[in-house]
Amino acid sequence: RVKVGFLLRSLLIIGTFLALMGLWSKLLSSQSDENNPFERQMPGRDINNHLLNVGGNGRAANKFQPVVPWPQVEGVEVDLESIRLKNKNAAQQHVADNNQQNAIQKQYVTFKPQKHAYSDPVLRSGVLGNFEPKEPEPHGVVNGPGEGAKPFILGPEYKEAVQASIKEFGFNMVASDMISLDRTVNDLRHEECKHWHYDDRLLTSSVIIVFHNEGWSTLMRTVHSVIKRTPKKYLAEIVLIYLDAHCEVGPNWYAPLIAPIAANRTSCTVPLIDYIDGNDFTIEPQQGGDEDGFARGAWDWSLLWKRVPLNSREKARRMHKTEPYRSPAMAGGLFAIERDYFFELGLYDPGLQIWGGENFEISYKIWQCGGKLLFVPCSRVGHIYRLHGWAGNPPPAHVGSSPTLKNYVRVVEVWWDEYADYFYASRPETKAMAHGDISELKKFREEHNCKSFKWFMEEIAYDIPDHYPLPAKNVEWGEIRGYESDYCIDSMGHTNGGFVELGPCHRMGGNQLFRINEANQLMQYDQCLTRGPDGSKVMITHCNMDVYKDWQYFKTLHRFTHIPTGKCLDRSEVDHKIFISDCDSAKMTQKWEMNNLLAV
Repeated sequence: RVKVGFLLRSLLIIGTFLALMGLWSKLLSSQSDENNPFERQMPGRDINNHLLNVGGNGRAANKFQPVVPWPQVEGVEVDLESIRLKNKNAAQQHVADNNQQNAIQKQYVTFKPQKHAYSDPVLRSGVLGNFEPKEPEPHGVVNGPGEGAKPFILGPEYKEAVQASIKEFGFNMVASDMISLDRTVNDLRHEECKHWHYDDRLLTSSVIIVFHNEGWSTLMRTVHSVIKRTPKKYLAEIVLIYLDAHCEVGPNWYAPLIAPIAANRTSCTVPLIDYIDGNDFTIEPQQGGDEDGFARGAWDWSLLWKRVPLNSREKARRMHKTEPYRSPAMAGGLFAIERDYFFELGLYDPGLQIWGGENFEISYKIWQCGGKLLFVPCSRVGHIYRLHGWAGNPPPAHVGSSPTLKNYVRVVEVWWDEYADYFYASRPETKAMAHGDISELKKFREEHNCKSFKWFMEEIAYDIPDHYPLPAKNVEWGEIRGYESDYCIDSMGHTNGGFVELGPCHRMGGNQLFRINEANQLMQYDQCLTRGPDGSKVMITHCNMDVYKDWQYFKTLHRFTHIPTGKCLDRSEVDHKIFISDCDSAKMTQKWEMNNLLAV
């Protein structure tokens, strides 16, 4: 006979065991969700209701559903150092096997020769190109928000949530989350682009999308647009890695971008990058450029990214308006390059940290070492630019201060040769900056018979000094501190007509770093200080070497004199204003000193 006590104890043990198993299963499920970033809920939002914490009556939440579920993504860690070593050993073997080659083919000692057969594209007026879509692109949501890149504007009840999303991500994620991942976009190409015919022996591609702290819907819309608008036979894979990604490719973006590489493996191509408004997600061409909106990538001598109009010399090289054209540099976020060639170039300088300068480094390396960089008018990709109010992504603590400046110094020291003096004239605080070992990079230049920066400036980047003249030598540089004061002149980030102000000295450079050169220009980066429209206040505005030669600094007198008026630089520590006034040697507010600052 089974006793009742024994039976009850057995049931209790079994029940406890089942309860523990259930709890363990729930914990495992919870950990799995936490470890999967594509299933993680956005802070402050329910993944099944993105508008849960948004004020108002919530009616829009019922009309537009969030873009879920997110896809599963699997990653494989790649050891880039071993790949670099493999390519280096292969290159050395290639040198040994080909040491009898003619000197004119030296570039092929380490860069493989072209083997892929490819015919040039043909323009046939009135005949639709062979890669053009034959049917209209299907809508993500018919008449849905943002379709056709039409403005999608939210009501005032979303203001708080919108501002929070801009602070976190740099753009309006509340609106983005309501827009279909598969939305249609407007076609911004020139009409001529629709009549190019391309050899279908194009290379297949891995599309690398880099992201960090990214809004999920903007990231996934990037992925969806690539899948939707790329011929399947050419898309090998989409790889998601670290940094940022918030783009949408345009109609028939792939063939025009890849065709120049299929014809010449040492070509690197860049699409025309259109502007996606971070508030309402409309798409329009970037401002600037020539009458067709075409521009070349450039820089000023402090290595700030610039764009200059496509010039007549480059236009004369083309038979048709929409052919690819040469550019000295690229912005760096969107480009195509043959995989093996990228590795043969040594990838990016491994000593560059976080962000900044890598776009110039790869541009100079391509041009000076025998390749070419082309902008492609018929390939267009929209990019969301961060809005004012974004909190940013601060670098990790182990990186230290000024990673971008250190990157610039590495690039200049490796590639600019004697032109480095112009960078240090514009960025004097970097002259003594430690930038790490660059011996391997200089060795790469030598082994690959790379050309000088002088050749590059004369043959490729010849128009940049027309827009950004070579800077004069500095007379003095540093912070402009009120004599025996703790206040300094500060641009407050103002440019192009804003006024400088007086602020507490922080000795960190940046907005308080100025220089006065032999041309009598008082400058910060590519901006000059000059008299404002009221004749008194001092403003800061863009300048070249021929204008705003307004200032003399008398170091022993601690005085800045405004040459056109004969007046002196003055300040008010009460209302923090900077202005010019009649010179008075007894006025302490007209006495200044320039103290050198060094970036570390």
